Amino acid sequence: MLVGPMASISGATVGDEVFLATGSRVFNGARIGARSEVRINAVVHLRTVLPEGSTVPIAWVAVGEPAQILSPDRHDDIWAIQQGLDFPGYVFGLDRSTPDLMVQLTERYARHLARHADDRPVG
Repeated sequence: MLVGPMASISGATVGDEVFLATGSRVFNGARIGARSEVRINAVVHLRTVLPEGSTVPIAWVAVGEPAQILSPDRHDDIWAIQQGLDFPGYVFGLDRSTPDLMVQLTERYARHLARHADDRPVG
C-alpha cells in the first residue's frame, strides 16, 4: 500500500510516499516520515517516530522516539522501550495497575469496534 500526502491511519501520521507492505502494523500515535518503508509483517509501535527515509525490515519492530529498529528476537529490548510508551494509558485511558486491566481494555476495544458494525463499503 502506497500512502499519499500525509494520510492518517488509526491515529497515526504517515508521510508522503510511504510504503506499508502486507501485514505491516502501525499503532496509534506513530509518525512515519516521508519515503519510509515498513516491510512485510513489520511493526511501527505506539507513539514511535520513524524518520524520513527509514526502513523497517521484514518482521522487525520500530519502537520509541527516536525509533529503534529491532529484530523480533530482541523481545526484552523492545519491551524495555515499549513499556514506557504506556499502551493501556495512551489508547484506552487505563492505568497499567488496574486490577482487571485486560477485562477493561477488552470491553473498551469491543465498544469501539461495535461502532463499525453497520459500516458498508462505499462506491
